[in-house]
Amino acid sequence: MNPRYAGIDVSKGTLDVALTDADGRHAMAWDMPNNREGIRVLVRQLRCRTVGLVVLEASGGYERAVVCALSKSAVPTFVANPLRTRQFAQSRGQLAKTDRLDARMLADYGRANNPLPRLLLDKTGRHLQGLVIRRLQLVAQRAAEKNRLSGADPCYKPSLRRSVNWLNGEVKLVTKEIKKLIASQPTLRTKDELLRSIPGVGPAVSAALLALLPELGRIEKGQLAALVGVAPFPADSGLKRGKRMIQGGRRLVRSALYMGALVGKRYNPALAALYTRLKGANKPTKVALVACMRKLLNVANAIVRDRRPWTATPLERPTI
Repeated sequence: MNPRYAGIDVSKGTLDVALTDADGRHAMAWDMPNNREGIRVLVRQLRCRTVGLVVLEASGGYERAVVCALSKSAVPTFVANPLRTRQFAQSRGQLAKTDRLDARMLADYGRANNPLPRLLLDKTGRHLQGLVIRRLQLVAQRAAEKNRLSGADPCYKPSLRRSVNWLNGEVKLVTKEIKKLIASQPTLRTKDELLRSIPGVGPAVSAALLALLPELGRIEKGQLAALVGVAPFPADSGLKRGKRMIQGGRRLVRSALYMGALVGKRYNPALAALYTRLKGANKPTKVALVACMRKLLNVANAIVRDRRPWTATPLERPTI
């Protein structure tokens, strides 16, 4: 039998579900309560109806429970960007918006685009992901407070200093939790050691890749680059050759790779050679750095896939 595509519109209390056959016909639609029992029944119904892909939108965390349940039951699931799905609906001339219509639209989105199901994390992976995201939030808050401190009025500088000191302590605590969690899991610990063997990849970059990119080492490098958002896409039309640009992907992973590329272009021989060659060809700095990010990602993907640490001799750190 040809697999069906399911769309689930998630709200706080309800799951609106629609099924679409492989030929585009809408098979059925129904709704379930968004609670433990409703999700359990829904997963069983989807498995019985030969569903090949379930598409949901990210909805502020309300989708988390049903996504985890589908993952545990080995039902292929894709969590779509709401902006992309809305653009898809508008491209079809669908201006009306109801929960039932959105569910059907999500099923059609899955059939039309057949996106790669996202590799979902287990309980430990979700824990690590939460800690890594929290650390990134704290680091961003600390940077904002430090920026305010540089030009602050003396009357509230003490408050800003206390805030920065508190954020420093929280960053240290969360970093210790991340390190402890990775060390307690043999699989995570092994991958972390492999990634950190790459010059330019430190504890923060390694933890971000482990938590935010579970596909690492499991898919081809071209797919991975597009998934993260470091693959340049053409913008050509007729005789015009537009500027290649990156877009979409996982912003937090790109931020981690950017930091790794900044260090790697100094101490990683492969990245240093690539960066020097591109700059010698008068490429903009950002273009050269994105190329280093993509190469760093490809190297990390190969190392995790093959389970072999970095073997090249890194450039020595300057003593100055």
